[in-house]
Amino acid sequence: MKLFEQILSIDSTSGKERELGLFLAHKLQAEKVELLEVGDGTVNLFLSWGEPKLVFCTHLDTVPPYIPPRIEQDKVWGRGACDAKGQIYSMYQACQRLAQAGKSNFGLLLLSGEETGSFGAKAFAKTSFRAPYLVVGEPTDNCLVSASKGTRSYSLCFKGKAFHSGYPEMGLSAVELFVDFVNRLRAADFPEDPVLGRTSYNIGALYSENPQNILSPELCCRVYFRTTFAAEAAVEEFMSAQASECLEVKAGGGDQARQYYVIDGIPSKVVSFGSDAPHLSNFEHKMICGPGSIMSAHRDEEHIEIKDIETAIENYIKIYESCN
Repeated sequence: MKLFEQILSIDSTSGKERELGLFLAHKLQAEKVELLEVGDGTVNLFLSWGEPKLVFCTHLDTVPPYIPPRIEQDKVWGRGACDAKGQIYSMYQACQRLAQAGKSNFGLLLLSGEETGSFGAKAFAKTSFRAPYLVVGEPTDNCLVSASKGTRSYSLCFKGKAFHSGYPEMGLSAVELFVDFVNRLRAADFPEDPVLGRTSYNIGALYSENPQNILSPELCCRVYFRTTFAAEAAVEEFMSAQASECLEVKAGGGDQARQYYVIDGIPSKVVSFGSDAPHLSNFEHKMICGPGSIMSAHRDEEHIEIKDIETAIENYIKIYESCN
């Protein structure tokens, strides 16, 4: 577990992952080690044994804040323990065991920027590399993902009119416009999907700079949807209809709900979170599987059970054998 502790001891919150990439390029052993510049100051790292037919893949960056590691009996705690440094460690150990057993034609791809827009994955997709199989490491309780929700991101700017708060009838509060929008969003009847369930959303980056005694002239925020097969078009139609003189709506990035490749012998389930998988067009068959729980990810209590790491290693070897 020493290598795992070392990986966790490096602060690789998004934007800082270059240091971890350089450390792993020096530390990890493979027949071929390639550092690939992403173009934003970060790097991707690609390790390969032979000509890869199957590539294990996960991400270098983590969400903030950085939390140092600690090991307590059967658990490892710290930022990235299950999202996704536990996957880095598990996948590398699987690669080492395969190499020691004389196996070949596999790789390990470590990407930057997954948590902030999959910038490393998008950069790698532009390369000439192609392979039949991809295994993306995310905290899935060691289940293969059969389907995952898509995402849709929108930037909103509500335009009001500043005025003395004692005379609200003379102005227009951007905050009130925002509240009206949230009420419409809550009332929206997006269709429920038989596989992925209900569409959900989160409002973030909420900002309105005004004193308490002045009506807000502007409020900006972002809305991030987790969409389903049944609701993707309905979400787009709803958001397009919100644009008005008082509300600027700009569509951002996102990806569609997707189904993924599964194999016999490993449990499968659907998930509501995104990953780099949709952006890696270099691969024909994509799988998502890894140790740890998404319920622990992005939290101060982030951790992973050591026994789950061993299960993940065995699963990755089983996936390799199934694809060869």
